Amino acid sequence: MAEYVILSKLTDEGRKTLKKKPERIMEVNKELEEMGVIVKQQYALLGNYDFLNIVEAPDNETVMRMSVELGSRGSVELLTLPALDIDAFVSMAARM
Repeated sequence: MAEYVILSKLTDEGRKTLKKKPERIMEVNKELEEMGVIVKQQYALLGNYDFLNIVEAPDNETVMRMSVELGSRGSVELLTLPALDIDAFVSMAARM
């Protein structure tokens, strides 16, 4: 499974939803699992982004479907970055 870092910003609508129903975050995590995306770690942030998630997914297409689905709701904006384990990176660099 590939790993991805997702930085997210809530929209005004997303902040309203979170204020009314904070447990919505966990509900979304379950929806992601149904899409094939597993949340490995999740952090609330201060600054330009509201959340940082480290997720696993079988491929880029799965992550893109997740991004389109969540983005279409109008409650969050996502920045998704593919991530490579540092040991795998060092191994790859050594073969160059």
